[in-house]
Formats: sequence, C-alpha cells, structure tokens
Amino acid sequence: MQLANAQPRNSRPLRISMVSTLALLLMSGVAQSSWAQTYNVIHTFGGYGDGAQPMATMTMDVGGNLLGTTFYGGAQPGDLGYGIVFKLVQKNSAWIVQNLYTFQGGSDGANPSAGVVVGANGSLYGTTSLGGIQACTGGFSCGLVFQLRPPITACRSVLCPWMQTVLYLFTGGGDGAHPGSGALTFDHAGNIYDTTVEGGSTNSGVAFQLTASAGGWQEKVLHSFGAPSDGIQPQAGVVFDSQGNLYGTTIGGGANSKGMVYELAPAGSGWTISDLHDIGIEGMSPYAGVVFDSAGNLYGATLLGGAGNGGAVYELVPSGGGWNFNLLYSFFPPAGQGLGPYSSLTVDAGGNLYGTTETDGAYGLGSVFELTPQNGGWMYTSLHDFAGGNEGCNPAGGVTLGQSGRLYGTASGCGAGYGVVWEITP
Repeated sequence: MQLANAQPRNSRPLRISMVSTLALLLMSGVAQSSWAQTYNVIHTFGGYGDGAQPMATMTMDVGGNLLGTTFYGGAQPGDLGYGIVFKLVQKNSAWIVQNLYTFQGGSDGANPSAGVVVGANGSLYGTTSLGGIQACTGGFSCGLVFQLRPPITACRSVLCPWMQTVLYLFTGGGDGAHPGSGALTFDHAGNIYDTTVEGGSTNSGVAFQLTASAGGWQEKVLHSFGAPSDGIQPQAGVVFDSQGNLYGTTIGGGANSKGMVYELAPAGSGWTISDLHDIGIEGMSPYAGVVFDSAGNLYGATLLGGAGNGGAVYELVPSGGGWNFNLLYSFFPPAGQGLGPYSSLTVDAGGNLYGTTETDGAYGLGSVFELTPQNGGWMYTSLHDFAGGNEGCNPAGGVTLGQSGRLYGTASGCGAGYGVVWEITP
C-alpha cells in the first residue's frame, strides 16, 4: 500500500473540538499481538449518485444484507450532496450496492451521521444531523427522525428508491437539535429513544423519546443536559438494560470536564439521571457510547487522550449498587497523538470486543482491532491497519458482525476519495 495515496480527513462535521495535552501515567498491561486476516474492499464509494464519507456503523438484516448511510453523496455531478441510505446485497461472491434514498437537504433531512435500524415491519429508521425546516445556531437546520419503507410493488431494479416519512422535526429549542452518531433504540412497545448534541434548556443536548400518537409521533424530553456537574453534548445514542434503564455517554461535562457515563432510570412520570462514571485516566471525549455484554458489564471507549494519547477502551462492572472501573487498553499511535474509537464497540457471543480507531494504527490512518478476555486480562489484536489508497482510511463507523466470523465496516476516507466498505474474513 502506498502511503502517498492516503487522503486522511482533517475535520468532522458537528464535532466539538476538545484538545488535550494531558500526559497520564497509567498504561494498559495488555499484550499486543498480530493475527493474519483477509481484508477486502467490497464497495468503493463514488460520490455522485452513490455516496461519500460513511461515518456510521452498518446494520446487517436477517437476509445478511448490509445497510448504512453516508454523510455526503450527491444527486447531481459535482454536487457534494446531503447523503444517502444504502444497501449492499451479496450475489455469489460479489456485492451489489443499492441506493435506497438520497437526501435532498430540505425538509426531508440532510447529512446522516448515524446508521439505520430495521424495525419490526421491515422499515428502516434513522436520523439526519441537519435538514428539516427550522434554523438553528449558525443558520443550519436542526435535523430530524425519519422512516424509510420499501416500494409497495416489487422492485426489479437496484435504482428503486424507498419512500420516506419524517417522524419528527427538531426545532432547536427545548426539544433538542442535531442528532448525533448513535443509532435509534426501540423499546418493546415500539417507542424510539435517542439523543441530540445540542438544544435543550442549556443548548447542551437532550435524551428524548418518540411515541406514536394519533397517526404521528410525539416527543418527550427525558433529560436536558448541561446542569452543574452534569454531562454535556451526548454524541452517542442510548442502550437499554434488562430493567428498562437507559445508558449513554456525553463528550464533555462531568466532574473532570472530560465526559461521563450516565444512566437514565424511569421514575414515576419522568426519568432520573445518575452519573455512573466520570471520564479520567482513560482519556477524554467519549464519542463512542456504551454496550453491554451478556453478564451486564458495560464497555466504552474514548476518542482522545489516555496514557498513549490515542484514546482507550474501558469497562464498568456492576458491584454492590455501584460500578467498578477497569482500564482495558490504551492506544499508542506512532505519531504520538491520534484519534481512537469514534463509534461504539461491538461485543460478540464470546465476550470479545471489536472496534475501529480513526487515526491510530501502524500508519496513523486508523485500524480495526479485537480485545479478547484472557487470563484475567485482555489481549489486543490488530486485525487491520489502514494504509490509505484504494483500501480506505480513517474508519469512523464501528464493526458489524457477519456470518462465519466475518466482520464488516466502513472507512470514511481514501478509496476513490469518498470512502469504502470493507470485509475481514478469518
């Protein structure tokens, strides 16, 4: 791979700049190893009519198809565009891309930074960080929540667009503004949950619920962030535990002003927030949310800082009504400073963790990694180090588990200049 072809991205839309020069002393004691894998690019984005800069973790449906979004992608030649929703279908040994919907940048939404989820009725649900009809700070629109349904009649072409319905338009006031990179979450009753990066009572973001009502959807703000000692700007979405409580992260605020892990618990007609953990030695700016394993432990990651100044992976273990913190691994980028995981980690049935880093890795252009529990610790394995050029660079989305141990993901840069979709086979 020729590093000269690399075109790493230098900025991220809607990212809040948080620069850290902290030199922290605690280092991970987990060994690093290499494991031969087969890395293949299964789709190279082309910009016009296709998509550009995929930022979110993809979803795999029951048929083994991959579903995702790109932040950009134009409907006209030379147009940077407002993003698409795409589907990759495997035909024998090839993958065929289908453009399900191209955003127009108006009331239908613009620039999705989160992925889509499959609903019980086969529809897709997601958010756009911009678009809508209301103007927010800086003249941008506030974003929205949408549903996509397949065509009523059978589609005989890969060019058949799905039908979009806007479920909720954010106004930028107390209801929130700019949904972040976390995918929507559903409860058993079909209600939708997520967060916004801005808006709310102090313009520091909200956690919200959408409930179907009278043929539409009604929003309820579960928590407005930004109070003293509270977190600010939740970039990731939320996840449920078995008791119906919600968990997430904020990229700032908390006791150390580096972000926090929070719990939202239903209490009467409202919700009560608890600060489970204040980000500290593991770095700062947890853009990644948290995920559960089968034992009820929480796992997360930081984008910046940490012992190696490249972010870190951490664990929270429930204990006696509280949570014990464990630092699992610190990233040490070759340039001495880098970006760790942007998206949430993925846990498999064996308790192994998978993720990506944006600019860490051997070449400073990102990596795909696995953390495996072993002998009371965690073993780090680099599954792939991005070198730019045709294979892509700067993966922002996380890892999607496929069949037979296959892993899937995206790189938001390089390729033909617009990013790629990749597959790793054992």
